[in-house]
Amino acid sequence: MIKKVFANKSSFKQIEFKPGFNVVWADRTKESTKKDSRNGLGKSTLIEIIHFCLGASARRGKGLLVEPLNGWEFAIVLQVGNGDFTVTRSVNSPNVVTIDGDTSSWPVPGMIDKGRLTYRIKEWNSLLGHLMFGLPITAGEGKYQPTFRGLISYFIRRGKDAFSTPFEHYRKQKEWDKQVDNAFLLGLAWEDAAKLQIMKDRKKGLEDFKRAVKAGVVQGLVGSLGDLEAQRVRLKTQVEHELSELGSFQVHPQYKKIEMRANELTKEIHELVNANTVDIRAVQLYETSLAEEEAPTEDSVEQLYKEAGIVLPDIALRRLQDVREFHKRIIENRRSFLTSEMERLKRSIAKRDRLARSKTDERASVMEILRTHGALEEYTLLQARHAETINKLKSITSMIENLKTFESNLSDFKIAQQELQKTARRDYDERSLIRERAITLFNDYSEDLYNAPGKLVIDVGPTGFQFDVEIERSGSSGIDNMKIFCYDLMIARLWADRTPSPKLCIHDSIIFDGVDERQRALALELAATESQRYDYQYICMLNSDNVPWSEFSKAFDLRKHVRLTLTDESVDGCLLGIRF
Repeated sequence: MIKKVFANKSSFKQIEFKPGFNVVWADRTKESTKKDSRNGLGKSTLIEIIHFCLGASARRGKGLLVEPLNGWEFAIVLQVGNGDFTVTRSVNSPNVVTIDGDTSSWPVPGMIDKGRLTYRIKEWNSLLGHLMFGLPITAGEGKYQPTFRGLISYFIRRGKDAFSTPFEHYRKQKEWDKQVDNAFLLGLAWEDAAKLQIMKDRKKGLEDFKRAVKAGVVQGLVGSLGDLEAQRVRLKTQVEHELSELGSFQVHPQYKKIEMRANELTKEIHELVNANTVDIRAVQLYETSLAEEEAPTEDSVEQLYKEAGIVLPDIALRRLQDVREFHKRIIENRRSFLTSEMERLKRSIAKRDRLARSKTDERASVMEILRTHGALEEYTLLQARHAETINKLKSITSMIENLKTFESNLSDFKIAQQELQKTARRDYDERSLIRERAITLFNDYSEDLYNAPGKLVIDVGPTGFQFDVEIERSGSSGIDNMKIFCYDLMIARLWADRTPSPKLCIHDSIIFDGVDERQRALALELAATESQRYDYQYICMLNSDNVPWSEFSKAFDLRKHVRLTLTDESVDGCLLGIRF
């Protein structure tokens, strides 16, 4: 229960709550005008403060962590079991709460800071879960477990989205969260809900894997198990071959220099061969020229003139003899020159041949080194290719194992799902008395409001727990809100008999929006009767002009349960005494 809410600022309207029925209302004063509004007076802010002190997450710029509230500290006096404790949380230091009271029996010691006991928010939530709901201080190993923040949000609904359906305290709440929380609150085997969600995750993983295989996410690793086995054998053979190559690979430290020398030798040999080719052609030309060239006979010129009918004088004949001698010497000199040049060319050719043979032998030796050795870069490249092949082999081996697991799990999953459904159904049947009590309470509450029993549906199927509520004439927002009202009142009643228990239920005025006056009056009287009879605390926020005064029974006096009145007369009339 919450006994008191206060703050460190004098403008704050301190509130003291009592066991049973409590009302906080916003009143329209005579001095206020039509432009004045009760919105923003602090009804919803009060719920926000209670959640803040009970360890709700807080972000700068949101909720209470805004600049106008810098320096504010909010506190509640909380009754847990037989002890009262004051919980204080600061807007400036929202990561811790300060506790005043006898905490010697608490399982978590906390820290002492400036003489005061403090808890970090995570520890505080864990402690509250234990003190109010009996949750273990340390969360178990399994996933999808109930938490204090999730459970308390059904007892203190916060914000408009918390009033969309009885089984959610915010819109689009995860299905597993909804199932686990409601199963826990109703006294059902919430562990089955958690296991069913784990089963859903497993099924989703199998389906995602199947889609990934079909989509070919991993190139070259898609196909039947037989295709993948064939690829694995090929890659295994390739790995062995590459490993053998690496084992016989010899790295020469001067491989690059030797490779350059081989290229130089090849170039020089080509140059020598080309030079010899030119010289050989010159020798052949000279030999042909010598073979074809002949000196003229002594009488050939004289005979030529005779045939022309010309008689040469003696002096002319002597001069022709001189020419013949001169021409003969020229031919002899030319023959001598060509013969000498041919000898020189032949010597050059022979010399180049010897040099070419020498360089060819040297190149052969160099090429042998290159053939039997390799460069470090080449060896590194071979290693990289080998590593890549190994990775491909590992990937395809993993894919084969996954496919085998997938095919095995497809059948195992159906068996496990059926077994889990049997277990959940057995637990469901064994807790029939608990389930029937919850159903009876809900039906009774709905009948109190509408003179017709409603229906709380609790079932377990392949996807886990299934919850639903029905009230005749449902469809309007008012009746939908009364479904939430009846459900919450039923949960509060169930937990009123338990130890430990939060022993409270808080509703914002939103829950009465659109509700007929007659049902609104019946709901308020029902909450008052039940909370007083079963010793738990019910707190509701009301707008004064939304109170169905004429519909209340004569014995019911709402005014005596009003713990705080907020007005729109001035800023002093709101909860904080300031506007923000």
